[in-house]
Amino acid sequence: MAPQLDNYFKQVDTLAETFIDRLRAAVAIPSISADDALRPEVVRMSSFLVKELETLGCTVEARPLGPQPGKPHLPLPPVIVARYGSDKAKRTILVYGHYDVQPALKEDGWNTDPFTLSIDEQGRMYGRGSTDDKGPVLGWLNVLQAHKAAGTELPVNLLMCFEGMEEYGSEGLDDFIKQECQKGGFFEEADAVCISDNYWLGTQKPCLTYGLRGCNYYSVEIEGPAQDLHSGVFGGTAQEPMTDLVRVLGTLVNTDGKIQIPGVNEMVAPVTEEEKALYGAISYTMDDLHESLGSQTTMQDSKEQTLMARWRYPTLSVHGVEGAFSAPGAKTVIPAKVIGKFSIRTVPDMESDKVDEAVFKHVRSEFQKLGSKNKLNVSLQHAGPWWVASPKHWNFSAAGKAVQKVFGVAPDLTREGGSIPVTITFEQATGKNVLLLPMGSSTDAAHSVNEKLDRRNYIEGTKLLGAYLHYVAEEPMENGR
Repeated sequence: MAPQLDNYFKQVDTLAETFIDRLRAAVAIPSISADDALRPEVVRMSSFLVKELETLGCTVEARPLGPQPGKPHLPLPPVIVARYGSDKAKRTILVYGHYDVQPALKEDGWNTDPFTLSIDEQGRMYGRGSTDDKGPVLGWLNVLQAHKAAGTELPVNLLMCFEGMEEYGSEGLDDFIKQECQKGGFFEEADAVCISDNYWLGTQKPCLTYGLRGCNYYSVEIEGPAQDLHSGVFGGTAQEPMTDLVRVLGTLVNTDGKIQIPGVNEMVAPVTEEEKALYGAISYTMDDLHESLGSQTTMQDSKEQTLMARWRYPTLSVHGVEGAFSAPGAKTVIPAKVIGKFSIRTVPDMESDKVDEAVFKHVRSEFQKLGSKNKLNVSLQHAGPWWVASPKHWNFSAAGKAVQKVFGVAPDLTREGGSIPVTITFEQATGKNVLLLPMGSSTDAAHSVNEKLDRRNYIEGTKLLGAYLHYVAEEPMENGR
């Protein structure tokens, strides 16, 4: 039987302005985790959440994580864990979000103050953190308040995990999650996990995300003379690191985006017919991509090819060069040492260690071919694994029914080209299915200037999160654990 949600939905609409005021108060706190000087603001944001959750009747703890690695004087912001309900007869759902945000300054190009929520005539709510991830985090709080107002019992036990370092690598979180998933830990009883920290593929149709690419990030360092040189004096007499680096980087990937490192493409799992069938119905067009790019400089010609290139095939991107002259104007310098940076987005069934081996072997081989007297060092900076879940799992089927109820359409089943490492951590630590259930849309400009969350996505998204809890409470566990 479908859950009776009318009273809950009515209260969400009635409380909409209260929910927007809650987001306005959260956006006003500049909880930038990357700025040491603003660490007190990150902590203030954690205190804001604690107070709000306690007011709603949750059991809340602010768990310290100790000093930040490499900065013993600077405590990490606490992980906020909360519980609402402890009925043994109900399923227990664990939800995750983060309360820290990316840096933002008005002079970066914002049209408004990034830490003052501003709403235009089209209902676009601008402010740093509005969509990433304060809006979705507060969505769960809104769910509790609307249920209370409706006199409707929450159908599950809800566990919440909100962290304050996601935008700075989630330092300290992995060990915390693993510890709390053990016997007697805060997350031990979780039957499934839901994360709302990603976005719709477009602007009109909701989606459920069942896969993420991983990311291996590399540095190629080439060093020659002891100091920077004048090209008029030393050009033609000293072998130049920048010339070597450009030639090495040029061997990594071709114009069509195909990785040129032997052995990498061969690791990729073949596409099955069942997987191919998922792409046709997805609401996406090449015009959507052209609009996002601001040009038609695409590599693929069809929607299906584009989405596969973005989600399920590996890509290699060259990101920059450290040590080279990059300011406006002309400077006739030969840099003594340059560091090229590139990454490979990994997919099933690529093993990170084997990718590293192939990359190191290729870079060293190509450098050796140059016959240069300069010195080379290639290294891995960091790596995060890929993730794929079953979209047929009961956690996903319940979410699909909730989308149908709130928006009147079946959701797109999507992957993401980017990485959310905590997804893997929760899956491995809990041993349960993890669902990515986004609130925001593709035009929200997370991490960029003029970040926003549409009022419709925030309010209807609150309805969706609540409806999901009702459907997941009763969905038959025929698929998956």
